[in-house]
Amino acid sequence: MAYPTISAPYGLKPVNLIGGQVFAGSTRLMEIASGYATNIFYGDLVKRVATGTIEKDTGTTTATPNGIFLGVSFTNASTGQVQQQQFYPASQAIATGTKIFAVVADDPDTLFQVAVVSGTTVITGVGISAIGNNATLVQNAGSTTTGNSQVAILDSTGTSSSLPIRIIDVVRDTATAADNFPEVIVKINATMHQYNNSTGV
Repeated sequence: MAYPTISAPYGLKPVNLIGGQVFAGSTRLMEIASGYATNIFYGDLVKRVATGTIEKDTGTTTATPNGIFLGVSFTNASTGQVQQQQFYPASQAIATGTKIFAVVADDPDTLFQVAVVSGTTVITGVGISAIGNNATLVQNAGSTTTGNSQVAILDSTGTSSSLPIRIIDVVRDTATAADNFPEVIVKINATMHQYNNSTGV
């Protein structure tokens, strides 16, 4: 059976840990400031800020994330009901005395599957020579219909130590040609992950 065509980016999806360790779904709850005015989608990168809360990391050639956003929980100010959903809606009003908590995959050893684009959302691919290289993030807007991110990586890879993403492997089942892979396995570069870099927030 043929592998489904990759028609659009979908953010960073955790698959396992470095060294083949299983990703058991371990996550951490992190607070989003009430009224934070930016959508955060499933698969977006997030970072800790000076207030102790998290925000979407919008970096491309540089980024300092502490993980990947996998959902949110908050008490809706209008209904008084707890909502658990795929994405955080910008400027969300919450019930007085409550908090907004994001679910974040924050282990620095987590590996993610991600789509490769030539720019914005146009799917392309890389060859196996890209393995071991670093990559630029492409920060497309996510979908409020599905709740999914559309972050991807650029097909032009390099060795610059400032680039935030390291390509660990290609997803061979997605090959569209002998040496063209529209999906790859990546990790956040060690010196870029907030848990590993020596600079505080």
